[in-house]
Amino acid sequence: MRLNEDPSALEAFYRRHVDAVMRFVVRRVSDPHLAADLTADVFLAVLDSAHTYAPGRGSEVAWLYGIARNVVSGHHRKSALEARTTSLIAGRRLMDDDDLVRMEERIDAERQMRDAQKALAGLPEGERAVLELVAIDQLSVTEAAAALGIRKVTARVRLHRARRALENAASPTTAYMGAQT
Repeated sequence: MRLNEDPSALEAFYRRHVDAVMRFVVRRVSDPHLAADLTADVFLAVLDSAHTYAPGRGSEVAWLYGIARNVVSGHHRKSALEARTTSLIAGRRLMDDDDLVRMEERIDAERQMRDAQKALAGLPEGERAVLELVAIDQLSVTEAAAALGIRKVTARVRLHRARRALENAASPTTAYMGAQT
């Protein structure tokens, strides 16, 4: 992809995928300002790594989710470090009232999904990541493997283990998530 060389290609790519990336991010954070910032960070990362996209390894969305997952994980690591040293988080950009209302509506709409994700917290990271990409983000196992940088067979094993763990859980929420995948 030549996104960093062609502004119209970047604009078309952004418009085509911004909603999917925003949905991915708001399921993982609850602050509308932070969700907007992380979404912007994802597309900045896309500019830096556009040359790494290989269509044969998966769809654009799978590639974007891999980048988004790295951006969100990086943010959580950075926040944990900052929380140990300071109680203030700086650097949030201001949003106008309409942006804030739309972001709050999206976050409210995804609240139920975030509650279900809390039920998944007991799963090992690798299993949870595959399950999220397949069950929530609706990627194929092949696309999830590409987004995570693992082999397809590894993704299948992790997905099977995650589903089995959810089936064995007593909570109706987690049993529901296992049944939907």
